[in-house]
Amino acid sequence: MSVLEIDGLTARAGDAVLLDGIDVTLGPGRVLAVLGPSGAGKSTLGLAVLGEAAPGVVLTGRVRVAGADLLGAGRRRRAGRVGHLPQHPGTVLDPVRRVGRVLDELAALVHPGDRAARAAAVATALTRAGLAPGLGQRFPHQLSGGQQQRMALAQTLVTAPDVIVLDEPTTGLDPGTTDEVLGHLADLARAGTALVLLTHDRSVARRLADRAVALADGRVVRHGSVEDVLGPDHPERPSAAAGPASGDGLEALGLRVVAPGGAVLLDGVDLRAGPGTCVAVAGPSGAGKTTLARAVAGLVTPVTGTVAVDGARLPAALAGRDRAQRRAVQYVHQDARPAFLEHRAVDEQVARPAVLLRGLSPADARAEARAVLERLGVTAAVAARRPGTLSGGQLQRAGVARALLARPGVLVCDEPTSALDTRHRDTLLTELDRHRREHGTVVVLVSHDLDVLRAADRVVHLHDGRAVAPQARVDSSSGGRPAGWNR
Repeated sequence: MSVLEIDGLTARAGDAVLLDGIDVTLGPGRVLAVLGPSGAGKSTLGLAVLGEAAPGVVLTGRVRVAGADLLGAGRRRRAGRVGHLPQHPGTVLDPVRRVGRVLDELAALVHPGDRAARAAAVATALTRAGLAPGLGQRFPHQLSGGQQQRMALAQTLVTAPDVIVLDEPTTGLDPGTTDEVLGHLADLARAGTALVLLTHDRSVARRLADRAVALADGRVVRHGSVEDVLGPDHPERPSAAAGPASGDGLEALGLRVVAPGGAVLLDGVDLRAGPGTCVAVAGPSGAGKTTLARAVAGLVTPVTGTVAVDGARLPAALAGRDRAQRRAVQYVHQDARPAFLEHRAVDEQVARPAVLLRGLSPADARAEARAVLERLGVTAAVAARRPGTLSGGQLQRAGVARALLARPGVLVCDEPTSALDTRHRDTLLTELDRHRREHGTVVVLVSHDLDVLRAADRVVHLHDGRAVAPQARVDSSSGGRPAGWNR
């Protein structure tokens, strides 16, 4: 018996065919990995299973879950049938509401009028997602990137759906948290929930999936067992060498950040890097990595500490920085989609910093933007489209390209490869290496990805808001983990 049936599914955005005649069936408790490079159609297929489509995308064909046709179905009809763990948890976490209240409302979709059942469903969902009950009192911005990912998982679990679509479910998680999340998902499958796993991570597919389909340009090119579909791994990318080492670069000293409730998020952290240097910031979820990155960029204001670039001290808050100071530090968000305006072409938005901050003409800026995007594997045809028609990986690369167009002294990237397959990850790291060598840019990489950490000249390890293990480079003799890594 099949709990999920997809027949002749096609997705179009104008003249572009995003999915072309997809047929898939999946039984209860089975796990299907949907594989393919960035832009292959994985996220479009995942949304279709939910009965949804991105703006401007038209679906035809049939998608049935537990006998119900979901294309165009309302929210209540879908509740209890399908759930979704998105690639970027910020898209489903309401920024102005406590996460526990949202969980309670979702539970009410399947337990209307039964407060005790709702409370039990919320408690169970938090436990399965590996979260403490007290976190339900927080707002999303008070959670780390990993905690946000797990809270999005809790929102998925609270309605106990028949099918869950997992779009890169381990994005941004440290190895220990990844193990926990995959364990919870395996338990769900054993309990009878069917899982559709959209991923470029081969190790995640091998650990979780029973079957796999590989997509390319919106078509199924291989299907069968996971081993039959995966094929050989890509060779590991060589570590990047250090760039030039003259000048002042970045000097962030004594940064201390305190949350509105009094919790210390960052406790006296120093971060120094010379021009052309790549420094990585590592540590488990909630350690303070994103807080440190945002403090350097002026997106959170430290209660103590200073940030200087090339010897010039910057105002702590971004709002207090002038145009030159804003150009000096550019920040690339982990979740690229909210950083793009839907009504403008991607290449136009990527070019904008070169116009505003460097004084280039719009034509010259757009030509430079397209050249950088091409090197990152985003073609001119794709870049000319609106953001809603691009995959998460394509937008993530576009976000990096936009920051590079500013020619900053310091480039801060928060999990810049989390949505990328191996090939595009390596392409991105190569471009960052080229840029820092050519322009002397300090590159700060926040990451859980050991291959990304290996590309850095130095790794700073955070735990509970403190720097505990600076290291010259990730050493493969310790399994590729920085000193002080607990798992």
